[in-house]
Amino acid sequence: MEMDERKIKILQAIVNDYINTAEPVGSRTIAKKYNLGVSSATIRNEMADLEEMGYLEQLHSSSGRIPSNNGYRLYVDKLMHIPNLSQEEMYIIKSQIIDAALFEVDKILKQAVCLLSELTKLTSIVRAPSVKRGYIKHIQLINIESSTNILLVLIIDSGIIKNNLIKVGKTISDDILVKLSNMLNVRLKNLSAEQINLEVINNLKNDFQGYEDIFNNIISALYDSLNSVDNSNIYTQGATNIFNYPEYKDIEKAREFLSMMDNKDKVSSLLNSNSNISVKIGKENYTEGAEDCSVVSAVYSLNERPIGEIGVIGPTRIPYSKVISILANVVKEMNYILSNAYSDEK
Repeated sequence: MEMDERKIKILQAIVNDYINTAEPVGSRTIAKKYNLGVSSATIRNEMADLEEMGYLEQLHSSSGRIPSNNGYRLYVDKLMHIPNLSQEEMYIIKSQIIDAALFEVDKILKQAVCLLSELTKLTSIVRAPSVKRGYIKHIQLINIESSTNILLVLIIDSGIIKNNLIKVGKTISDDILVKLSNMLNVRLKNLSAEQINLEVINNLKNDFQGYEDIFNNIISALYDSLNSVDNSNIYTQGATNIFNYPEYKDIEKAREFLSMMDNKDKVSSLLNSNSNISVKIGKENYTEGAEDCSVVSAVYSLNERPIGEIGVIGPTRIPYSKVISILANVVKEMNYILSNAYSDEK
């Protein structure tokens, strides 16, 4: 069966109407509201064909149709038009993210995720930059008063700061720690975790002659800091926005959604975008509890290098075109602010 121009217009009208009303759409509704130049009977026949093709579903024999996951997918890929944001919306995005930029990177992310939830009326999620994706900006070894331990402070170019306690078993003077810190910075500054190979470690070991007793402890602490996986760097906002959607009036369904959002591992698995904008619909989300949801996500970057993901989740009926427009503009502003606040000094 061929997907001709008339079927496309009817599918487009059904998706738009269902997104706006949450009510199954009948042929008479389409004929009245969408001036397609064909009769209600013709629309009804085309809707039956679209159902047979897998783009529409009928919940009850007497009800209208709703889009299927395949219908939404075709709509997102081929049919929707991305609107421009209003001047007011653009102003809100720019001003709120710029205000957050006066603080550290996690403040920028928390502001962005709040803003995204507020503008889309959906649940928003952001993953803070991974240490693995960053480059070392500075390393400092610091004495801890009245202790034989020292503190390794690792600063990544995306603004992440990691602290790791090192047991050395003896007191080391501040002068020596400054010297050792300088050695570490000479060898490791501007390298990522995966660039610190055996050759780099051996060169560093040669530099540390006379301090071999603490070298292994320092390298071990550095390795732990660079390879730590921490789902506490997932921020969410607006989980209760789900109650604005009739689909979640069912208390059991709402509880399942809120339980999923409370699980950091599950939330993290929703954010696996590797593109500017990614849309996953229904069962394309392989996370338990998200089978009836859509996730729109994107990567944000520092100097064009992807460092994290941000997105929204809601029912499959979300207003895709508007959400994509808002997310694209939020990410554009984040990229600009992050690249100015944490520019590489290479």
